[in-house]
Amino acid sequence: MTHPEIAFIGAGKMAGAMVNGLLARGIAPAQITCTCGDDPTGPELARQTGIGFTHELDELLAKADVVVLACKPQQLGELPVPAAAAQKLFVSILAGVTLEKLSAKFPQARNIVRAMPNLPGQIGEGITAYAPQKELSAADKNAVELVLGSLGEILALPESQLDAVTAVSGSGPAYVFEFAASLMEGALACGLDEPTAKKLVFATLGGSVSLLKKSPLSPQELRDAVTSKGGTTAAALGIFKENDFRLIVTQALLAAKNRSEELSKL
Repeated sequence: MTHPEIAFIGAGKMAGAMVNGLLARGIAPAQITCTCGDDPTGPELARQTGIGFTHELDELLAKADVVVLACKPQQLGELPVPAAAAQKLFVSILAGVTLEKLSAKFPQARNIVRAMPNLPGQIGEGITAYAPQKELSAADKNAVELVLGSLGEILALPESQLDAVTAVSGSGPAYVFEFAASLMEGALACGLDEPTAKKLVFATLGGSVSLLKKSPLSPQELRDAVTSKGGTTAAALGIFKENDFRLIVTQALLAAKNRSEELSKL
C-alpha cells in the first residue's frame, strides 16, 4: 500500500504523538516533514524521529499530499497561504476553528477535515472525532483514518456535534484527572499514606475502565453489582446523590459545550 506524503504545521506534543503513531504503523520517516514557529520543537521532533524538517512553508507544502494543522489556533491567522497549498487535503486539530474558517483560509484545498482529539492520544489511547468539509474520496478517507488513527480510535460525526465532543472527550480527561485527585485526597483523609493511596486509586480507576470496556453490563448495572443495600458503597453513593453528582457532571459538560461554541465564533 502506498502511503501519502504528510506535512505537519506545528510540532508540539500532539503532533509528536501523531508522528510516533504513524511511524509505528509503518510510515517511513522520509514521508513525513514538519515545520514550526520560532521555537525548537520542529528540529527536536525531527531529531528524535528521523522525519524531515524545514522552515520554508512552500517547500513543506510542495512535497505533501496531506497537511496536518497542529499549530496553536491563534497562529492560523498569521500563517501565509502559498500557491502550493492548492489541492491538498488539510486535517486540522485546532480547537474551536470551524470548517468555515478553515475553508476561508485555504479556499483551494481539495478537502478539509476538522478533528477533535484528546490527551490520551499522546500514548495512542485517545479517541478523535472528525468532520469533513465535503464527502471524502476513498483515498482521502484512508489518509484521514491513517493520520487520526495514529492517536487511537476515530469517529466520523457531523461538525454540529463537535462542540459536544469537545465537552465529553476533548475536555473529559481533565474530569477524570480531577476525580482521581479527589479520590487521592479522600484516601489521605481516611488515613492512608500517599504511595498507598496512589496505588489504590490508579489501579481502581484503570481496572474499572477496563471492566467497563469488556463487560456486557451497563455502567449502572456494574455500579449495582458493587453496591450492597446498607453497605459501604451505598453510603458513599448516597453522598453523591444528596449532592446531585450527576447533575453537576451534566452542568459541567454543558458549560464546556457552550464555551466551545463561543470560542468557535470568535
